[in-house]
Formats: sequence, structure tokens, C-alpha cells
Amino acid sequence: MPEQKIAEIAMTRDIMDLDAEQLASVIVSWGLPRFHAKQIFTWIYERGIFDFDAMSDLPRGLRRRLIEECSAGTMRIEETRRSVDGTEKFLFKLVDGGMIEAVSIPASGRVTGCISSQVGCKFACRFCVSGAFGFQRDLSAGEMIEEALYLRHRSAAQSLTHVVFMGSGEPLDNYDNVLRAVRMLNAKHGLNIGARRITISTNGLIPQIRRLAGEGLQIELSVSLHAADERTRSALMPVNKRYPLKDLIAACRAYRQKTGRQVTFEYVLIRGVNSSLADARKLGTILRGFDCKVNLIPLNAQADPGLAAPGRSETAAFRQEVAKSGVPVTVRQPRGEDIEAACGQLRARHERRVCA
Repeated sequence: MPEQKIAEIAMTRDIMDLDAEQLASVIVSWGLPRFHAKQIFTWIYERGIFDFDAMSDLPRGLRRRLIEECSAGTMRIEETRRSVDGTEKFLFKLVDGGMIEAVSIPASGRVTGCISSQVGCKFACRFCVSGAFGFQRDLSAGEMIEEALYLRHRSAAQSLTHVVFMGSGEPLDNYDNVLRAVRMLNAKHGLNIGARRITISTNGLIPQIRRLAGEGLQIELSVSLHAADERTRSALMPVNKRYPLKDLIAACRAYRQKTGRQVTFEYVLIRGVNSSLADARKLGTILRGFDCKVNLIPLNAQADPGLAAPGRSETAAFRQEVAKSGVPVTVRQPRGEDIEAACGQLRARHERRVCA
């Protein structure tokens, strides 16, 4: 995209960053009836149309002003890949050249969209590809909403019933924009997705977890644990040095008590690192008596080629050992492995190709 066009878009008001009342206020300030805001939202959220000139029931003058002063749908699809299991991955190029990914995951009776919250990531978890190219910037609420809309209207599934903030970036590090996006996903005039069908995943930012507990939202919280002792978790996740495991578990218990929502703990199984029966017993011990569940994830692709997934028998034994503590535990079934659907993989491949 030419630099002049990028600068023009950067100076316009992004419709996707506004809720219905904010857009109505803009329309009224232009001397027009506020009901036009609902018409615009219908075009964008229900029909997936971002072209203001195509919004045929709007007055011509309003369409022209929207074109001149506003923007919508500024991302461009750089690459699309579809798996044999129906999973579909999109690589988006943002107006400033940044790259993000979003994934559509169809299953029986549901279609889950996995969306990014930042361009890159600053937390450098050893097993994750998302931070391989460093952190560039936060996504706006509008950009996150646009990801979801692309998945709903442009994916093969043509549907979106659930949303998880599990793409590139740490959602709670972009707290205000993510919460604005959550509210638009949930709003009747937005995507109208039930709050309990929206999940925020975090690597364990304790102050933000405490803040989230007071938002009054019935969303799901997923916490990346990946180890059951301080030393191992710090080696895998540098964030643990700032927010230790012991304090994180306490914050999650407080979150459960205040919100009444069950917490999910994600645990990537890495052979020889955190997958032994002793590790399983430690995990069961720190979570015993906690209304939570554990989602085991055999390692997929990673930034460190020295890491590998355990075998099926080792995974099954780990699951059984954790279950002895009374904590519900499941093993996530891999999806989209043939299209590099794990966080950051497609972008990493694209970057390597461009730099080659």
C-alpha cells in the first residue's frame, strides 16, 4: 500500500473502534439522524461489508463523508491456508505493514475464532513462535473486531460462535483495547456472541487478572501455566520471574471466588522438561481443591528446536496422574498441523520467505 494512502487511513476515524452510541454521536454531530449508525453497523457486523459506498441505504452525502473522514476494513489478507480437518488460517497485513494471524476452527455445532491481540509478543516464552520477531505494537479494538468479522464472513465456515484471544500477543498486556473488543463481540449491535463463549488467555499478568475480576463480565479465563514449580516455569516463561507461580495461583483462586467462573489452565507438555509423573503430581497438588480444569497440549511447533512433545503413552500417564487429584483434565486434540495453525507459525514462515 502506498505510504500516502497509509498516512490518509491513519488520520481517519476507524468505525470499528466505535460502539453504537459513539458512532451515533458522530452521525448526529454531522447533522444527520442517529438511526444511520444502526444501518452502518448492520452493513459491517451482519453483512461483513466495509465499503461505505456499497451501503446503499445510506444517503449519498453520508457515504461520501464516511469515505472522506472514516475508515473500516483496513487489513488485507496476505495468505490463507486450509487444513484437511477444516481449520482455516489467515495471515493479515495491517495498514502499517505489521503481520498478524487469525484461525477459524470448525467443530461439531460450533466455530471458534482464534484472534491476535498484538503484533508480535514481548514475553518470549521458550516454546512459542509468536515472540520470535519481537514486539511491534498493540492492536486496536477495531483491528481485533475486524479479525473476528473476517472469520465470520470470509472463512469457509461462514460462521463464528466462539472467540478466543489466543493468537499472537498477550491479551492482558493490551488490556483496555481487548476489553473494548470483548464488549463489541458481546454486544447485540456488534457480533452478539455470548460472554461465556469468549475466552481471554493470559500468561499470568497478576494485576490485570485482579482487574479483570472486577469487570463484571462472564467471560472465560484461560491461564498459561506450563509448569508446576517456580524453577521450571521461569525457564519456560520469563514472566514467572515477575509474577511467581505461587502468587499466580492465589490470584486465580481469588478470581474464581469473585466471579464464580471456572478457570482453565493450559499446560504444554514438553518431553523431558515438564511431562514426568513427578511433574503431574506437583500440578495436581497446587490445583487440588480449586474449581478449575486443566487442558494438556502436546507441544506443536516451537521457536526452540531442542524441545519435543512426549509420546501418547507418556501424555496419557500424565493425564491420569493429574486426574488423581480430582482436577478435571483433558488433552487438546491437535488441529491444523498441516497448515501451521499454531500461533505465529505462518507469520514466521512468511517472514523467512521474504527475508530469504
